[in-house]
Amino acid sequence: MLVGLLFAILYTLFSLIGFALGLREIYFYVFMLLLAGILVFIQYLIGPKVVEISMMVKYVSEKEYPELHRIVEELSREAGIPKPRVGVSGLNIPNAFAFGRTKRDARVCVTKGLLNLLNEKELRAVLGHEISHIKHKDVFVITMLSVIPTICYMIYVSFFWSSIYSRRRDSGALALIGLTAFLLYLITSLLVMYASRIREYYADYGSVELGNKPNWLATALYKLVYGSARADRNTIKRVAGMKAFFLNDPANAVNEISELKQVDLNLDGVIDEYELQVLAERKIKLSKSEKIMELLSSHPSTLKRIKALSNLVQ
Repeated sequence: MLVGLLFAILYTLFSLIGFALGLREIYFYVFMLLLAGILVFIQYLIGPKVVEISMMVKYVSEKEYPELHRIVEELSREAGIPKPRVGVSGLNIPNAFAFGRTKRDARVCVTKGLLNLLNEKELRAVLGHEISHIKHKDVFVITMLSVIPTICYMIYVSFFWSSIYSRRRDSGALALIGLTAFLLYLITSLLVMYASRIREYYADYGSVELGNKPNWLATALYKLVYGSARADRNTIKRVAGMKAFFLNDPANAVNEISELKQVDLNLDGVIDEYELQVLAERKIKLSKSEKIMELLSSHPSTLKRIKALSNLVQ
């Protein structure tokens, strides 16, 4: 439904341009469609290499990380997908991510910071989340959707700024199209981030479907927030452009700590089944600033994710 809405918005924008400029501008449609195809193709080709370089990924063998390989292999078999390549990122930020062009080209990576923070069950739950992303082709879907805001922004730049220097009689119409395109760029960007947040909830659920207990993933998310809050700020800024791949948003970790006090009742750093059962019966409280931050983020609030996991406790 969301995919249909995004493409409907793009179709409406193209129709507006056609109505304002007439069929004489038909080459514009062809150009924009070709450009969109080129953008998708370029992302498809170079995306994995960009991630590898940015995240300092090193692919590791079974001899180097036998437990990591064993968990990935078991989860992949359970999910019914080929075993992804396994990598370790040199980043000290505790996190994990999955990427790749197809299921057969998929890669699952964990950071050194994550390996030093989680126990085996928590690590298994995190990897189950990433395997679920691969199973449902989430990276490909979000990449495809992200092209739509890009096209809207390019139309805005082309039409609005050309109208300022144009001597054509229809310069007012050009400016209106440009402003409309910018508005649609903002709307579609928010919709793509909403789609990304929904996929995170599905991947959390997918991890539980693969046999991981909800409190394992809840504890992992809880630990990731505290671990990210202690991480080097400069490192977090350096990988800001790649944070959509992460399990959670490390840049927002400091802001999330106060909300998470509602979850860890005995303050032992672990979310057990009892605490999740208590949370399932309670309403959570998010500050206004946290709600706004979530709207502008590719990841849901960690507190809301743990709340959703509490509803999966048997």
